[in-house]
Amino acid sequence: MIELIQSIYPDHTTEIQAGIDTLLKKYAAEIKPVDSNAPSELCQKDSILITYGDSFREDGISSLQCLKKFACQQLGDCVSAIHLLPCFPYTSDDGFSVQDYYQIDPALGNWFDMEELGQSYELMFDAVVNHISKSSEWFKGFLDGDARYADYFIVADPDADYSSVTRPRALPLLHPFRQGDKTVHVWTTFSEDQVDLNFHSPSVLLAVLDVLLFYVARGARYIRLDAIAFIWKELGTSCMHLPQTHGIIQLCRKVIAQLAPQVAIITETNVPHEENISYFGNGSNEAHLVYNFTLPPLLMYSLHRQNVDTLTRWASSLDLPGDRTCFFNFTASHDGVGVRPLQGIVSTEAIEELAEIARSHGGFVSMRDNGDGTQSPYEINCNYFDFATDPSSSDSVRVQRFLLTQSVMLTMPGVPGIYYHSIVGSENDRQAAIDSKINRRINRAKLHYPSLAAELERPDTIRSQVFNRYKTMLTARGGEPLLAPFVAAEYHSAGPVFVIRRSNDGGTLFAVHNFSDSDEAITLPGEKLTDLLTGQQLGSGSDVTSITLQPFEFRWLRMT
Repeated sequence: MIELIQSIYPDHTTEIQAGIDTLLKKYAAEIKPVDSNAPSELCQKDSILITYGDSFREDGISSLQCLKKFACQQLGDCVSAIHLLPCFPYTSDDGFSVQDYYQIDPALGNWFDMEELGQSYELMFDAVVNHISKSSEWFKGFLDGDARYADYFIVADPDADYSSVTRPRALPLLHPFRQGDKTVHVWTTFSEDQVDLNFHSPSVLLAVLDVLLFYVARGARYIRLDAIAFIWKELGTSCMHLPQTHGIIQLCRKVIAQLAPQVAIITETNVPHEENISYFGNGSNEAHLVYNFTLPPLLMYSLHRQNVDTLTRWASSLDLPGDRTCFFNFTASHDGVGVRPLQGIVSTEAIEELAEIARSHGGFVSMRDNGDGTQSPYEINCNYFDFATDPSSSDSVRVQRFLLTQSVMLTMPGVPGIYYHSIVGSENDRQAAIDSKINRRINRAKLHYPSLAAELERPDTIRSQVFNRYKTMLTARGGEPLLAPFVAAEYHSAGPVFVIRRSNDGGTLFAVHNFSDSDEAITLPGEKLTDLLTGQQLGSGSDVTSITLQPFEFRWLRMT
């Protein structure tokens, strides 16, 4: 660890090592030892529900209690973990401007509620440590001249050249604040209310390590490092993916592993694919899981073109640096569908076409500043169900097209992350986006749980159709070892049919997906195949089995 610290902080190595030793002693008694009966590694039963702490509401109980009620009553063991999007006191950006890393937002509940949720499901906490709210005690102390926070934030020259800095949003990079009797310009990558922390400071590093260990002590099985690519700033660079950034993530992993080797780190870096996968490090020293940001927009590209050639080439190129790293696969999230990961995979014109499709389906498009006075699509803000399906189509077609995309996500190697609006078949909440002037609110509606439960009981609703078929897939996945995160995959296409082959010494499974609106016949090896989703037996005793897939049909076929 000393060498790693020295490579990042050569002038503060002894100070930082001493601080880490103090933190390890502080949390040694608080962090429970690993349960010897718990699985030693991720398996096919692992899937994660992504949700806000107040996504589900019911009168008379706290939001966290309602979330547990929804999960236990409706999902059961179909998911193994719950990702709580920032559940701490905040001032903007729906939680991503944290005021206090150590408290649960009183509007959601308290740490006792969280502990109860953790008794039924593993937990993922959001570590929003690139920035903090301007109303936090840390930033207020900085402005008030408190010596403890003197170097916690980045004071910058507004006249310097920032043209090389990557800008995720079309907003000012610096904002002025009054510090005593002077004005200082402070680095704010995302907004005026989200003030970047200064990781050049050893004090900031140790404060963040304390936060991470605190989350582990409160039951975190996974820790999501939000916007982590931006944490180290150097003028004259893009201020993204710098060596110090990777070094700090490696250091976080080493420190956490001292007390909780079972905790997995997930990096959130919504960038082009090659940059994204750099956060795997050498396969054993950095992120355990990396968000598969290319998957959501590429599935939409393939579905709307009814062509899987690009999807097949991309999936076949996926290469992991180790046999115990994997992707965090997802299609929808609290954010929109980022399109930057498509750069270098599809044309700029194709990205513009996707943006137009989303608009025609009721969505919005968020733009980014290119640094030369122009803007380009950065994120498509549209519920994934609506993005996948023309609202004028029949319910059956809409449900089938949407679930096709979810099947691909569930059968690829990795751990699936399922956004709460996806599993319950939600549609665009356009009015919320319009009223708030926040595009992302189109996919963040809060759900009244009793009303939702009633809809899920009615078989004629889109919600019920999506939810029940989704649970069937999750149950099948959980019972099939060939769909474990680390089992190898091969990909090929047969016309518009995308085939995922998962195999090891335990057998072979084919997940076949027809991305077209016509019947498609394919031939698979094997005398007998069993459909894991329906139980149907296929095959006529020959060496191959021919099947016909209906429009947008998918099947999970295990060779038996």
